[in-house]
Order: sequence, then C-alpha cells, then structure tokens
Amino acid sequence: MSPRIPQPPEAGPFWSQAQVVLAPADPRPGAWAGGPSAQLVDGTWWLAYRLRRPVGEGRGFANVIARSTDGVRFEPVLELGKDAFGAESLERPALVHTPAGRWRLYVSCATPGTKHWRVDLLEADSVEGLADAVPRTVLPGSAEVAVKDPVLRHDGTQWHLWASVHPLDDPTATDRMTTEHATSQDGIDWTWRGTALAGTPGSWDARGVRFATVVLDGDRSWALYDGRATAEENWEERTGLARQNGDGSFHPAGSGPLLQSPHAPSGLRYADVVALPDGSARWFYEATRPDGAHELRTVLLPG
Repeated sequence: MSPRIPQPPEAGPFWSQAQVVLAPADPRPGAWAGGPSAQLVDGTWWLAYRLRRPVGEGRGFANVIARSTDGVRFEPVLELGKDAFGAESLERPALVHTPAGRWRLYVSCATPGTKHWRVDLLEADSVEGLADAVPRTVLPGSAEVAVKDPVLRHDGTQWHLWASVHPLDDPTATDRMTTEHATSQDGIDWTWRGTALAGTPGSWDARGVRFATVVLDGDRSWALYDGRATAEENWEERTGLARQNGDGSFHPAGSGPLLQSPHAPSGLRYADVVALPDGSARWFYEATRPDGAHELRTVLLPG
C-alpha cells in the first residue's frame, strides 16, 4: 500500500503528543540538536540531523545519520564533522533515497571567515558508505548570495529543490532570506526557476522565510516554512503554512504562524514529514526548550 498524502498538522497535538528524540548535550541557548531530515525505507527509519554548540564554541560541528525501527528511538550510524567539508559550520542536512536506490546527503557548509554558504553532496550505495564519500559542491552560491538548507523531492519525472538564499550585499543583514526553487534531472546539476516564497512586509515572516518540508500533491501542493520578523528572531523562527500557486510559487496560508514552541522565544523550525500507508504521518522538528536550548522531537499524527 502506498503512503497517503499527508495534510498540514494541527498545532495542539503537534506539540502535546510529541516525544523527544534527542536532547542537546549542553543545556544552554545556542546548543542545538535538530535540523532533521527523515526517510523510511524498507521498514527502517533513517534520520539525519545537525548538532550545534553556541557561537564561539564551534557552532554547527557535525551532521549525524541515525537508524531506528520505531521512528522514536534512534541509534547513530555515522557522524560527519565540519572539518571534512572545510567548513566553519554545518547546518541542516537533507537525506535522500533516490529512485535508483542510492543514498545522498546534501550538506550546508559555511565558508570560513565569511557569511557565505554552499551545499555539498555525498553519495553512496548505502548510508554507511556516505562516511567515505568525497564531497562535491552542487549549489555553490556566489559572491552575492549564500545558499543553504535544501529540501528535495522527486515528482516521478524530475527533482525539485527549495533552498534558503541569503543576500550578501549588506554584511550586517545576511540573515535576510527567501526560498528559491530549482529543478534537475539528476539531482546534481540544478536550474534555478525563481522565488518560491518571500516574506510578507509588516508580518511575522517579514525578515525571511525558509522552506522546511514540501508535500507534492499536484496543484494542491503545500509546504511548511520557517519565518522571522526581525534579525533578533534569527535562530528562533516559527513555522507557517504555504500553499502552491498555479505557477509553482507559494503563498502564505493564514496571517500568522501555524506552529511554535510554548517556551520563549517560541522557536519551532525545520519540520519534516514522512507519510505512512495507514494515512498517518510522522513528523520530526527542532524546538526551543525552557532553558533556551533546542531539542529534536517527533510526533505521529493520524490522517
């Protein structure tokens, strides 16, 4: 039985019924376990995520891939440190199982000493094999823009990618971001198609928007996205709902965020979803705790 297409989640159960997958090792603001990207393949759950220390103490120091039989209790399989990519910091990875059965990990890498980001790709026949794969840059960005945090989907014909793109024209305002759309036949060489979503002036997402997950459903496709109103809300984005327009771009659905943590400053971001054959959907996301650190959580919601 094929998985049913999931619907946008409801806020209450999304938080109250969730379980903690991984807590940060350091219970301080700026210490994070999160940025999840999930796959369910042949009955095994695979979860890629990012580990981070506070600014000045290492930032995003590793991407980890872990395995589970139930989608809640995960065992790490491999850890990839930032030095393997020559990066100052790593952000959310994107774990992909291709139609040909290959495994790919798209890694967001900060260029040392700059505000620039790029995306590197690892590819192997198995998840374990990614540990020995040689990274190659597939989204280089430029002197004008930083590119990071890709979300990838295959529609049966081609690959789609949505990435957060940050203008670098003002070194004091590189937290600004839009979500840009690209397509590819092979998932390696990409053609940019235009802006998928930008912030709404004067609204809760005015400063920047970043797609967290995309559910393809023809002209009813939708996405959850991270948004912030000000530079001060950087790293504490809340989650909104966007629906696709006829031209492939998206528009915000509603006037405010759909999901947020009950703990100030209310950050809830990087939500990802895996649809299940019975119509339910398992969600993974990063959220702010009472102590200001971020933890990785999961919730199973009915269809």
